[in-house]
Amino acid sequence: MSSSTIAAPHKINRPNLVAVGTIVWLSSELMFFAALFAMYFTTRAVQGPATWLESTELLNIPFAALNTTVLVLSSVTCQFGVFAAERFQAKRTGSILNFKTWGMREWFALTFLMGAFFIAGQIYEYAALTVEGLTLASNAFGSVFFIATGFHGLHVTGGLIAFLIVMVRVAKARRFTHNQATTAIVVSYYWHFVDVVWIALFSAIYLIK
Repeated sequence: MSSSTIAAPHKINRPNLVAVGTIVWLSSELMFFAALFAMYFTTRAVQGPATWLESTELLNIPFAALNTTVLVLSSVTCQFGVFAAERFQAKRTGSILNFKTWGMREWFALTFLMGAFFIAGQIYEYAALTVEGLTLASNAFGSVFFIATGFHGLHVTGGLIAFLIVMVRVAKARRFTHNQATTAIVVSYYWHFVDVVWIALFSAIYLIK
């Protein structure tokens, strides 16, 4: 058999272990939030619609919708940061007012501010509901509301810490490497996940009465 007929060896591309590990971990987080949803709907079924409607009337839906919009838009800014990381652009190349020249650091900084706005809005909402008499111990709705949204808030806070770590590491590095780009992409996976979970929580708690 001539050498011209021998097939060239195929290059095997291994999956990125960090990305795979993150996806597996997010799958376990999905099961955790699924349990929270099960707790919410089970408690609602036991308590009855009348009790639930009375408690949900205390919720400020327009404010929560604004807060939700900010969090959802933060996924867009986060993805722009990923696009910049994929082209190995760590920081802006032009004016701060020219979004087209922004790098990963600027987009992630904006995402961080939007996420911080969401957390501040959630704290404000907690304070307002407490004044209205809805607390963790007031009734069944209060318990599941604060537990479900509180755990989500902790996850958002974890994402904010991750953004800070990525931005600090990139700022200290002499050059933007492939590993740093991978880290930015993995953080975006987590951020998109908590955003999707909140959309589901917002729909279940605020919209489905």
